[in-house]
Amino acid sequence: MIRARLAGLLAATLTLALPAARAQDAVLNLYSARHYQTDEALYANFTKATGIRIQRIEADDAGILARLKTEGAASPADVVLLVDAARLDMAEREGLFLPFKSATLQQRVPAQYHAAAGPQGSAWWGFSTRARVIVYNKLSVPREQVLRYEDLADPRHKGKVCTRSGSHPYNLSLFGSLYERLGAQGMEKWLAGVVANMARAPKGGDTDQIRAVASGECQIALSNSYYLARMMLSKKPEDQAAVEQIGFVLPNQRDQGAHVNIAGGAIARHSKNREAAQRFLEYLASDAAQRYFAEGNNEWPVVAGLRTENPALKSMGEFKAETIPLSRVAGNIAAVQQMLDRVGYK
Repeated sequence: MIRARLAGLLAATLTLALPAARAQDAVLNLYSARHYQTDEALYANFTKATGIRIQRIEADDAGILARLKTEGAASPADVVLLVDAARLDMAEREGLFLPFKSATLQQRVPAQYHAAAGPQGSAWWGFSTRARVIVYNKLSVPREQVLRYEDLADPRHKGKVCTRSGSHPYNLSLFGSLYERLGAQGMEKWLAGVVANMARAPKGGDTDQIRAVASGECQIALSNSYYLARMMLSKKPEDQAAVEQIGFVLPNQRDQGAHVNIAGGAIARHSKNREAAQRFLEYLASDAAQRYFAEGNNEWPVVAGLRTENPALKSMGEFKAETIPLSRVAGNIAAVQQMLDRVGYK
């Protein structure tokens, strides 16, 4: 019901907001790291309102960037969607994106969620956010012991922590922000502490970490907020049972705030359809599309003050997010990766 209502709202909004497409704008080639079925309505309603058909190639962030480099000027890509700010920043540095100016995006996307503007404009824009939360077993871990990311390295949690690979982009972005807070020496010490506290070797995805906490395989884990929200809204008995066993924390509310990553987009450097590409990215910042990120995939909109009816996101409440520039986070990742190797964080 929610999806149908949103689809109708998207179509109505786009019909009013976007002009009819020209014949030469009929196809937009999209390279996307978003693998969410709920995004289909975003694309379908854009096509319905504009006549611009979307051809999509899907891969993970690294695969998409590798493909853009290999294709070079022959690349058919018009729009690139990635799900990690560090990868967006890396692609900008490597010249894979085409900066552009947009009064619409400048007005609607907060400065911390898009690339710094150069003479030609900004190279990439964030459209939705997800927080890195701490999940804990309510029966074995007091909430006050896991209020900060720093707590995961506390020796009293020895044998309790589980995570996915330290080299996964979701963890690397968090670690890049912690590096900014803790400095090089403090960061390596923290990573070594987390490794010392692990209940088992890193494996699986974020949902697997939540299940491991619920089952007692470990007691503390990291997860992106939208994986947790997805389980909270699930009708599957096993998901409902797991959610009953866990609590969650949006960390560091008394100091720097919770780490927030983004899903964002850019115009590919060699796009042959730049006008349509810009229109598509501006569409992703529309009220209707922003609400769909929340209702369809449990992500927070980037547009300030936009209300959502998603009960899982509502249950997480208002929270303080860190304000470290994402470009600085990205700049720390090479050093963090070396630390991961040194401390044995697989």
